[in-house]
Amino acid sequence: MLTYDLTDRGNLARYDYLYRCMKEDILAGRIKAGEKLPSKRALAKHLEVAVVTVENAYAQLTAEGYLRSEEKRGYFVNQVQPEHRTINGAIPRPSRREEERQWLLDLKGSGSGTEGFPFSVWARLMRRVLSEQGEALLRSMPHNGVSELRQAIARHVYQYRGISVLPEQIVVGAGTEYLYNLIVQLLGREQVYGVEDPSYSKAPRIYQLNGASCLSIPVDQQGAQPDAVERQEVDVLHISPNHQFPTGAVMPIARRQMLLSWAREQEGRYIIEDDYDSEFRFTGRPIPTLQSIDRGERVIYMNTFSRSLAPSLRISYMVLPHSLLELYQHRLGFYACTVPAMEQYTLAHFLNEGHFESHVNRMRVYYRGRRDAVLQTIQESALGKRCQILGADAGLHFLLRLDTKLEDWDLEQQAAAQGIRLSFLSHYQREPESGLPHTLVVNYPGVDLENLAPALERLARLMG
Repeated sequence: MLTYDLTDRGNLARYDYLYRCMKEDILAGRIKAGEKLPSKRALAKHLEVAVVTVENAYAQLTAEGYLRSEEKRGYFVNQVQPEHRTINGAIPRPSRREEERQWLLDLKGSGSGTEGFPFSVWARLMRRVLSEQGEALLRSMPHNGVSELRQAIARHVYQYRGISVLPEQIVVGAGTEYLYNLIVQLLGREQVYGVEDPSYSKAPRIYQLNGASCLSIPVDQQGAQPDAVERQEVDVLHISPNHQFPTGAVMPIARRQMLLSWAREQEGRYIIEDDYDSEFRFTGRPIPTLQSIDRGERVIYMNTFSRSLAPSLRISYMVLPHSLLELYQHRLGFYACTVPAMEQYTLAHFLNEGHFESHVNRMRVYYRGRRDAVLQTIQESALGKRCQILGADAGLHFLLRLDTKLEDWDLEQQAAAQGIRLSFLSHYQREPESGLPHTLVVNYPGVDLENLAPALERLARLMG
């Protein structure tokens, strides 16, 4: 099966980058003349993209004569003169200039994630850690993280997320990607993992790279659909019930109870609750976690400090149910902790002394103001009467459904030519019909407010 990393495409549209990669492979002889290509649906599923992405790439290659379409048989590679245009067999990537392009409006960028970082406080705590811990910082640490940090996290999740756990249930790791790998090794590669659709692509890609089967669970306005979980016969369900990305759906209590009942019905079933960006809710009380109402010990809770503090901090954690602790120790207790001791002790002080709470409160005010400014600019622009704003009450993104007849990929290309980088809900879909059409994902922390109004005027004109 043809495999390409479509995340490494710079500012190119998915179909355009796929077309270029396949064209290069044909010219280099890596895809042979007469070879039958995978069906559009099969390749789309393999690459985790919408079928229309593969369809447009195939159409362009056919128009240029690299492929031919045979009715009821599929697509075949035509005979072409090979060219040697690659270096060491590598597919050329977009230039650094393309990757670093300055956009008038960039909806794919999520901002630096470092806004308001308390450098002076963090530096003072690090100096104290150096003084207090000394040579202890150079010694090996417990595989699941230093005790001080796990105790601080246990207090934190109890006070702010209603989760009552012991420090030994907490595993600290360098980013959620690392923890996803641990979960597959803990629960087993033979398990079938269900992931929300649409959603981030990292979790399913990691599960699949570990050799596990991964199936799509469609998301509606109330989150992952329980009937699809039953129908797909998954063993492990990975969901974000408190603020689903990218739809923003919040799962109601009845559906949460249905999924917990599903997990209890059979041994080996677990729910991975990813509580990413739960700190940033702007209306009402925080939504209680699924883990806090779990009485069957079937929920693995995950969160990270990457979004609330800084992406490069790389400190995430998961909370294991008691029933998995012995298995975790037996299978994975030999691993070394992947987060340096200095950062762990510093974060422990940061949590215990109330600095994290103060920081999040400040950032909540900052992000609310930024969100309100973006929403007001949209509503006052020419685009305001041709769009619908969805899911703006929580998190660092919202949806913008456009009133247009243009296909997403067509509007994306036309907007890029005008200096506008769009992020569509369809970019996060594993199955073609899993999300609303013509819907933008607006990561508002990274939006340039000075350029927003003129960019929206251009976008409105492109929509016809």
